[in-house]
Amino acid sequence: MPRGDKDRYTDKQKRKAEHIEEGYEKRGVSHEEAERRAWATVNRESGGGNKSGSGRGTPDTHVSSSRGGRAHKSGSPEQRSAAARKGWETRRKHEIA
Repeated sequence: MPRGDKDRYTDKQKRKAEHIEEGYEKRGVSHEEAERRAWATVNRESGGGNKSGSGRGTPDTHVSSSRGGRAHKSGSPEQRSAAARKGWETRRKHEIA
């Protein structure tokens, strides 16, 4: 299989890459870069081209798309500390009233 050939990918993987590519292009990424990132994401989630057929291959992880570009969902230590302080102040205010 020559480099860049997408014949080994399933239709589902091709649709997924196309959808991801469109999302990048809407955000202003060039067509070539969007296509490169889309296939990198598909490869990261599914491990490359799969053979088609029910129950074949390994299931997709969706880890990249579920993150959506966020490094950590809990935020930085400063953000967590500020949220804890705000919650403490709110609970204190409600306790007095």
